[in-house]
Amino acid sequence: MTNTIFSTPRTAAAAVTPWRTVGAALVVVFALALPFGLSDYQTFQVTLAIAYAIALLGLNMLTGISGQISLGHGAFYAVGAYVTAIMMGPLGRALLATLPPSGAVCLVIGFLFGLPALRLEGLYLALATFALAVATPQLLKSKILEHWTGGVQGITVLKPDPPESIPLGPDQWLYYFTLVVMAIMFLIAWNILRGRIGRALRAIRDHAIAAEAMGVNIAIYKSWTFGVSAMFTGIAGSLSAISVGFVAPDSFDVFLSIRLLTGMVIGGLGSISGAIWGALFIQYVPNIADQISKAAPWAIYGIFLIGFMYAMPTGVAGGLKLLAARIGAWRKRHD
Repeated sequence: MTNTIFSTPRTAAAAVTPWRTVGAALVVVFALALPFGLSDYQTFQVTLAIAYAIALLGLNMLTGISGQISLGHGAFYAVGAYVTAIMMGPLGRALLATLPPSGAVCLVIGFLFGLPALRLEGLYLALATFALAVATPQLLKSKILEHWTGGVQGITVLKPDPPESIPLGPDQWLYYFTLVVMAIMFLIAWNILRGRIGRALRAIRDHAIAAEAMGVNIAIYKSWTFGVSAMFTGIAGSLSAISVGFVAPDSFDVFLSIRLLTGMVIGGLGSISGAIWGALFIQYVPNIADQISKAAPWAIYGIFLIGFMYAMPTGVAGGLKLLAARIGAWRKRHD
């Protein structure tokens, strides 16, 4: 009997239309030209949004694809940020030398945390990860780690200067560096999720018993996904620390984990492109809400959140996909 989880899909690859090619080219040109039309602060904001997109991509692999709910990814974001801050600060390492260790440390922590979490599902798993998010800021302030983390005062990270041969400012240079890292991480995620591993994770999410009957090692896949998801989030935290130039325990409170979960849902569960839309939401909507009302910005934020969920219950990515399908159907009817 054919293993339907691991078999190669027989459907032919959809032909790339000229409109999609043109659209992709325009997006690339826009992304490359963007920092030249923005101030340094606006470029910094976009860089943070890109880092958030990487974190949301990792969280989406865990929750949207494999079905494991996490309210603690702010902890992995903090670990990645602190590893980079320590390596670039006290240890004096270069920018490029900090990302692999940050990702590796978070990969190990995520995998080890995923092992005992195998016994938990649904809200129980969410509460376990929530405990991780609650404990992390306190651990970073503890006397045991204060020598490395700086305690409540945190660590200052000097923004790296661009290479002398590249005529860019520090914020523009970090923007392009973060953009390249995001492109690499999205390519890795796309290759993982479109192949055998992605099909196994979806099978676990949809029907774990059936997936196990088809030969899927649920324990290994779940733990592995937790580790890889944490790695993505840790690298995002590293990029955030470099962009902000400072890390402190209170920057990684429980609310950060809730923001990441909110961004994932707003962008679209199980969608790779949804990570970008969700990152834009959590980066810019709070600022827009604050500009609308200084007295009650979070009330305005809540209205935006309810509006997005009502208008696009499957997320922005799902809403755009549905809109494209309706436009295509309309064109067929009128051809």
